[in-house]
This record gives sequence, C-alpha cells and structure tokens, in this order.
Amino acid sequence: MLDSKSLTNGIVNKIQPLFLIFCLGLLPMVFYEYKIINFIKDIAHFLKPVLGILLGYFLFKKVELKDFVKIIIVSGFLSAIVHLFLVLISGKLFFGNINDIRNDFGKDDFLELFALLFALFYGKFQKQQIFKKSFINPIIIFILLISNVLYFSRTMIVGFLFVLLSIYGFTKINKKNIKTFLFIITTIGLIYIYLFTVKIDRNKPGLESFLYKIKIAPSELFKANIDRENHKDLWDHWRGYEAKRALALMRDNPSSYVIGTGFGSLINLKFKAPLNEKGMKYISETHNGYIYVFYKTGIIGLILLFYFLIKLYLQTYRRHSFVSVFISSISVFYFFTTLTITGIYNPRDVVIFILGGLIALLHSGKYQMNNK
Repeated sequence: MLDSKSLTNGIVNKIQPLFLIFCLGLLPMVFYEYKIINFIKDIAHFLKPVLGILLGYFLFKKVELKDFVKIIIVSGFLSAIVHLFLVLISGKLFFGNINDIRNDFGKDDFLELFALLFALFYGKFQKQQIFKKSFINPIIIFILLISNVLYFSRTMIVGFLFVLLSIYGFTKINKKNIKTFLFIITTIGLIYIYLFTVKIDRNKPGLESFLYKIKIAPSELFKANIDRENHKDLWDHWRGYEAKRALALMRDNPSSYVIGTGFGSLINLKFKAPLNEKGMKYISETHNGYIYVFYKTGIIGLILLFYFLIKLYLQTYRRHSFVSVFISSISVFYFFTTLTITGIYNPRDVVIFILGGLIALLHSGKYQMNNK
C-alpha cells in the first residue's frame, strides 16, 4: 500500500482533476445500465493517466535528473534501433509506400520523440553532457531523428514543433510571442493555400500520399457534413464523423451535457464500419479526446481536463529549468494530441509516465536550475 508520506501534496494536487473526471464517469451508473465489458474498458481508459502519472512518479522519485534523462534517451534509442532494423530488412522503404510502412511498423512512437527532445536539449539547460563520451549523443540523436521521420506521422511532426516552441518560450503569452504566433499562422495558411492549388493524389505511394494527409488534416478533424456512402469522403473525415455522431446522441439526452453519458456508453455510428473483421456499428471512444471526455463526463469533465492541462502549462512562467519547461511542453503537446489521438486517454501513450517522472523531480528538487 502507498503510505501518506509517499503521496505528497504535490502529486495529489496534480492528479486530482483526472481523478475527479474518473469519478464523474461513474455517476451515470445510477441512471443507465451498460454492458459490463464496455464499462470495464472505459474504467481502464480513464484510470490510465492517473495510474501512469503515479507510476512514473514513484519509479523516478529517488532518481537524479541526469539518470532519469538517460533512461528515457536509452529506452527511446533501443526502440529506434528496432524500428529502423524492421523497416530496412522489409525493403518497403525503397519498394513499398508510406502507408505500408506505417501500417506494418507503427504509426508513431512518442517515447522516441521525447528521447530525441531530451537528447537535444539536456545540455542546453544543464550545461553538461549526458554521456561521458562526447560522440555518443550525436549518434543517438541521428538514429532517433531518422526513426522519428520514418514514422511519417503528422502528429509527431506537429507535436515536435509545438514542444520546440514551448522550449524556446514562444508559448508564453506576451506581445512578442503573439506577433510570432500570427506569423506562424500566416505561414501555415500560405502552405495550405498552395496545397489546395495543386492536385495531390491520395492513392499515390511515397511523399504525395503523405502530403495529401497533411492537406486534409483540418477538415478531417472538423468536417461534419459527410456522405457515408462516399467511402473516400468518409475515411478522409472519419474523426469529424465520430464527433458528429457523439454530439448527435448527446442532443437526444440533454442531461449528458452536464455529467456525460458515463462509462460503458457507446456511440452509434448508424452503419457497420470496417474497423475490424466483423465491422463495428458501436464504438466506445473517439479520436478527438475533447469530444471523448465531453461525451463520457459532460462539460464538468471537459473543464477539469482543461484545468489539469493549464496547471501544467503554467510551469513555464515559474522557473526556466529543464524540468519545468518540459512539464509545460508536455501540456502543450497534450493540448494538440487530445484533439487528434485522444491525448492522455490514448491507451498507447507513454508520455504520461515521463510526465510522472518530471513531476517527481520537480517536487524532490533533484535538478540544477538554470538561472536564465
């Protein structure tokens, strides 16, 4: 059992909003009856970030910052070696297409992403090498960079850029950063104007299919008017369709706007989608994590999720250190990934364990603070 001395006020305060979201999902049990298997699945999903942070916290509570960073970098490096080996021996890098590589060897790996970021920025903050031999870090960075690129993941690319902006202080709200943000938005807008002026074939192998996915990314998330009979339209905007169906079901039951539909509730797609061999008419979760939390726990749960993320983000205003900046960066990262792949409630997400370790270091004070 966990004793009260181990559960410090710091970690309890951090996970409190997530625990309250979990409790909210249990409330509708009073009014509805759902299949036990769906109920258990939702419990596992909503407990995952709470347990993930606690596990990371207690695993790294007595570890020094340098050792913690080294563990993450080495773990990510080993994952990258395996990924590169599988991609290279398959021959699909040269003779296949991007979709084959993604489907066969993984669509993303955020452990590798944060291992790369740690390897790039530990020295900047701590003014020391992470490894005794100076040549080791550049080799690891190179391997991690190649492996990250070969996931061909839009989420990893945008997530990397958001974390980069956070590390360099561009996510702080001030006059200078607002101008920078407007410049970035304008640049992105010009890129999309160009993409929509050229013909890009969604079925072409290689870079063209990847550019097509970038082109449709905004409408994939938000487009709601979709023709289910048009498979191209449906799959290109699947995330928007999921969200549309969830919100439509909530309109039929107005009380769900406040406390949600609860754990065990399902979303009726109104047709059998080929998401598995038998097809699925009912799904438990959506790619859009904000809609997912709203559907299960209502507006209260959504507010608590924003409260949790904003609390983490505010670390960037308190001190300029490796630990604080990366906690804030993870918050920015989650603001984005919650929109695309369920964020902290994604079953495959490992960043939550890294966050738990950083929180442990924050409260133990076992790191050198850069006085910048």
